[in-house]
Amino acid sequence: MKITTFICILFLSQPLLSHSERCNPQDKKVLLKIKQAFNNPYHLASWDPATDCCGWYVVECDRITNRINEIHLFSANVSGQIPAAVADLPYLESLTFHKITNLTGTIPRALTRLRNLKRLTISWTNISGPIPTFLSELKSLTSHLSGLRLDRNKLTGPIPDSFGDLSPTLQYLYLSHNQLSGSIPRAWGYLNFTLMSLERNKLEGDISFLNTLMFNMSNVEIPDSLTNLDLNHNRIYGSLPEGLANWERLFNMNVSYNRLCGRIPIGGKLQELDYTSYFHNRCLCGKPLPDCK
Repeated sequence: MKITTFICILFLSQPLLSHSERCNPQDKKVLLKIKQAFNNPYHLASWDPATDCCGWYVVECDRITNRINEIHLFSANVSGQIPAAVADLPYLESLTFHKITNLTGTIPRALTRLRNLKRLTISWTNISGPIPTFLSELKSLTSHLSGLRLDRNKLTGPIPDSFGDLSPTLQYLYLSHNQLSGSIPRAWGYLNFTLMSLERNKLEGDISFLNTLMFNMSNVEIPDSLTNLDLNHNRIYGSLPEGLANWERLFNMNVSYNRLCGRIPIGGKLQELDYTSYFHNRCLCGKPLPDCK
């Protein structure tokens, strides 16, 4: 009877033990430091040291390692600066501070210790000061980085030239709605962004070096499902393919500021587009542009 009771107690206690051990103790200590740095806000009330930190609000744990790999703090009633303790989460891959108007100070250099960071978002805050050069100087960081959002803050000064060394894997970059000035690093012309947002700043200079798309358009086939095609300000040459006249789902097309020649195919919606969709090419002609000679 005594043996049976012992086995039952052991069986019942085992799930509770494994659950409590899922959260790495060191990660929990770091999270509690972050909470304390933000003056223990109500938004982080679930960050209770008596519970599993893998289940805490705005926190995610890797299912294999059980280490903290994501923090997404948004629309929170927290105030102060970004705690340096954030950098003591070595497995962090995604870090977000979004729509936190009481977040102030500058971007801390401690973030460069996040060797596995892939996505960094600091947006819609009152973070100020220059874009720190160290974000691009640390190769171990930028070699993993696929997304960087620093938009809608109060960042000032130029975009560091060293930002031209950003990872070739970087897919999107948001720097819009700040107070940035100066020119855009020319080295960006060699990066393969899928999305770059720079509007609402005080940037200046020629950015045509970013438009490096070059190919012969004469024999291009357009997918039937495509509704919008914007190729303006590139180095595309050749002529517009006749197949464009059969493009039934065309909603908008812009091939202006390229090196195209020849007659605009007749048919479909091509003649309904504004002339600005075609102008500033080498020798395109035909409606809505002037007649061919």
